[in-house]
Amino acid sequence: MSNLLGAVIGAAIDRRDGDSGIKGAIAGTVVEGTIKVMAPIVANYALGWAVQYGIRKAWHAVAGADPVDEDGRLRAT
Repeated sequence: MSNLLGAVIGAAIDRRDGDSGIKGAIAGTVVEGTIKVMAPIVANYALGWAVQYGIRKAWHAVAGADPVDEDGRLRAT
């Protein structure tokens, strides 16, 4: 029941081509399941990036120098 929306949307898209909609329903179910798995991973990555970016900018404002060198490594203090 939780994959019903993806199946319905996929079937509707597939029926526009004149097909029966079965392949579209299956594809819609797979895509919906993939989105359910990937959405938390992408959100976690984005949040981690934002925190790291904020900390780096704060360090730059306080210390006056970027803590990361041109090669992407932390500078030795």
